Amino acid sequence: MSESIIDVSGLTRQFGAVTALDAVSLSMPRGGVYGLVGANGAGKTTLIKHLLGLLRAEAGSVRVFGLDPVVDPVGVLSRIGYLSEEHDLPGWMRVDELLRYSRAFYPAWDDAYAEELRQTFALDAAATVDTLSKGQKARAGLLVALAHRPELLVLDEPSSGLDPVVRRDILGAIMRTIADEGRTVLFSSHLLEEVEQVADHVTMISHGAIVLSEPLAAIRESHRVGDRVPSLDEIFVAYVGSPATSVPDA
Repeated sequence: MSESIIDVSGLTRQFGAVTALDAVSLSMPRGGVYGLVGANGAGKTTLIKHLLGLLRAEAGSVRVFGLDPVVDPVGVLSRIGYLSEEHDLPGWMRVDELLRYSRAFYPAWDDAYAEELRQTFALDAAATVDTLSKGQKARAGLLVALAHRPELLVLDEPSSGLDPVVRRDILGAIMRTIADEGRTVLFSSHLLEEVEQVADHVTMISHGAIVLSEPLAAIRESHRVGDRVPSLDEIFVAYVGSPATSVPDA
């Protein structure tokens, strides 16, 4: 097995009386797409914030590229591309200004690739961010996340609330990233049918605890009934008791 990009051991996090992460342990080798699935409020974003160094581990340890992301944020974040459902971009900037601004943070930024992505995503270089549609903002965020060719691409509910065409574009970009460059992708979502399309390995999380973490092919095979293989949604319900989409945001 190849080296691990992510190693989490016994990670626990509480917010008041709420246990957001309960002794989570996870290892992600280099290469492939890792789906992190669970209902809204299950702990997915809290786990990702630890990986990005935005939260310090209260118990347990977090290593990304063998580094502590809290101790060495530059060494970690310069090698990560990140996109969340907020698509939090400076609204006053034009698209071309956003690219120049973002380039300053990433020594490996590829201008030619950024321009190729801009054209692929049909983004007007002269348009200001705050005039873009939600789908266009998602494409712009994905462009910024990809243009420095990160070793690890972290997607936290990237297609939530977007129309099917934009969701298809995002999934297509993920698959091209893997096929063309062998990058590692962590794809967090409560939309299990999307994860099922692209993931090699799936980790299910519920109430802050991991309930299943295996290669997708092994999960499907172990739940096969005769010739029928249940969907990932059905398998999730079998473990958690309710669909991932049925729990309101927390």
